[in-house]
Amino acid sequence: MNRIWAEEQPEAIQERPLHPLKTTIWCVLWAGGIIGSYLFKDEADANVIVNGKNYGAMINDFSMPEIEVRDLSNLWFQQDGATCHTDRETMNLLRRPLGGM
Repeated sequence: MNRIWAEEQPEAIQERPLHPLKTTIWCVLWAGGIIGSYLFKDEADANVIVNGKNYGAMINDFSMPEIEVRDLSNLWFQQDGATCHTDRETMNLLRRPLGGM
């Protein structure tokens, strides 16, 4: 939460969210269709900001099993420079099953 303080009526506090509410959805696009969508949520089913930990969990628990079921052995895994994509643990996780990066 972001707190805004004023010189007048200092006892009055108006709390507003620091960032707007967002939903992050992940999917795989390939010639045979779309795998997904995966919504990043916590145990309480609330939206979360994607970090290396929950991105890695999504790869382990959702994307790799879905890719294996479809036997997509000739796969290019492309991602941008987002912090969750370049996290050391994420990169180590992707190097194992994808054999590179």
